[in-house]
Amino acid sequence: MTTDQIILFTLFGAVFGMLLWGRFRYDIVAFAALMTGVVLGVVPEKDAFSGFGHPATLIVALVLVVSAGLVRSGAVLLITRTLIDAGRSLGAHITIMGAVGGVLSAFMNNVAALALLMPVDIQTARKAGRQPGLSLMPLSFATILGGMATLIGTPPNIIIASIRQESLGEPFRMFDFAPVGGIAAIAGLAFVALIGWRLIPTREDATLNKEDISQYIAELRVPAESKLIGQRIAELQEAADSADVAILGLIRDGKRRYGSARNVELQADDALVIEATPDALDEFRTTLNLSLADADREERLNADGEGVEIIEVVVREGSRLDGRSAQTVGLAWRQRTVLLGISRRGRKITSELRKTALQAGDILLLLVPRDTAGHVTDWLGVLPLADRGLAVTENSKVWLAIGLFAGAVAAASFGLIYLPIALGLVVIAYVLARIVPLSELYTHIEWPVVVLLGSMIPLGAALETSGGTELISGALVGLTDGMPAWVVLSVLMVVTMTLSDVLNNTATTIVAAPVGIQMAQTLDVSPDPFLMAVAVAASSAFLTPIGHKNNTLILGPGGYRFGDYWRMGLPLEIIVVCVSIPAILFFWPL
Repeated sequence: MTTDQIILFTLFGAVFGMLLWGRFRYDIVAFAALMTGVVLGVVPEKDAFSGFGHPATLIVALVLVVSAGLVRSGAVLLITRTLIDAGRSLGAHITIMGAVGGVLSAFMNNVAALALLMPVDIQTARKAGRQPGLSLMPLSFATILGGMATLIGTPPNIIIASIRQESLGEPFRMFDFAPVGGIAAIAGLAFVALIGWRLIPTREDATLNKEDISQYIAELRVPAESKLIGQRIAELQEAADSADVAILGLIRDGKRRYGSARNVELQADDALVIEATPDALDEFRTTLNLSLADADREERLNADGEGVEIIEVVVREGSRLDGRSAQTVGLAWRQRTVLLGISRRGRKITSELRKTALQAGDILLLLVPRDTAGHVTDWLGVLPLADRGLAVTENSKVWLAIGLFAGAVAAASFGLIYLPIALGLVVIAYVLARIVPLSELYTHIEWPVVVLLGSMIPLGAALETSGGTELISGALVGLTDGMPAWVVLSVLMVVTMTLSDVLNNTATTIVAAPVGIQMAQTLDVSPDPFLMAVAVAASSAFLTPIGHKNNTLILGPGGYRFGDYWRMGLPLEIIVVCVSIPAILFFWPL
């Protein structure tokens, strides 16, 4: 073993150890390793930042912007509104949500697909009176599975395609992953929908507990087309009692009316001042078809509860709150936002909330000014769990957004244009058409992922150049010496899956893909089946909440514990291996 190999193996070991420790964010760990590699001379200075201009890095960033455009245009909401029904049985709901999530994640980033569907799933669970944990894990797994089917569905596929281009001169195309990844996804979705969800442990405390949280004040507006116009406020008392809310008064033309307002006939744009818990407020608003307050109202309600709304959000990995407290980030004085409650793995935290260090997956109950909910969630980098009533979609541009994206996918699939260029043109078109506002263009890119990719790609290239991947592949080939090809592929998949369950799947792919190519060269066979095996295995992180971002996102909202994932995840990973190996050998023969 050479000195360069020893240094690189040490660096990769340190990276994996730090990622497992979780004390520092993965992008900082990867960038520090890259800089160390440059200083120690194992990564050439001229190649230090080559990963940031790598096609894989650019595609990941562009896919996130395109995904945001599809959401903002209402293209995805159009699908979910059509297909989702709270009256269905749990099994039918999981089947349909899983199918929708799988299809969406094949054509948009799978994290973005889950971010879109998770609020829908939680609201459906509440309406059906069941725990969100019964359906959130199946949804997360479905979006991970769906991403296997296309080039842009998940970062591992993008990386695999780029590595193939560098090694063999030609990348995988858009739907080259479909025969294997699609079969694995279909088999996995069938298991999740029919059997897997029954293996999820259930707990009585697996939902957000707000018993000790006091009532809150909110303002709900009477729309111009409302059937309530002409009715007296006193006539709404039955609906208010049913929803367990208190109507405190009325705001009309900027003037507040309280006790005497009970006999006032309602007019369009009147605002009801209501005291209620979050769930009761939402039920009352839905029952009477009221809307949130007009952002242009001349008189804003004051800090005593008027003109505010309550939102539930989940802390995302790498967000402004991840690892920090509300007091540390200045939530109150910077955003006029109050932290009302925290739910962590199904258990509510009630003492010193503002000083509690928050974690990825925590659910937060926030009291925010009425006209700043969208700004607050964007500033914090958190994911809203309920409809905020904000006009964030451009329904008139839904078909334009779909057409532009479909055209780009078709052109790239037929080889008419290079995929990064096609996606770049879609982003430009989305900005010109104001589907994605220019001011938000860069906010949708997950910069920690970009830094991770940009840092790990040069390290992976250095490991390959130094002969490190040849050593690893030689060990695996020696382990499977004399065994049939399907055993060799199975060993590679199991090793890759194991790494992906505890590490970032991007880092796993960067290391495992060159090893697969080297194994193929050692055996004197085609490298394509080995690359496909790595692509499927790197995406199959179902045993832990840390292997994939989607699993982390559902940890708090589902009330899960660390050990809950393997119950459905282990048989799912076994199924993926069992169906993928024959598919790989059939569609990508040695």
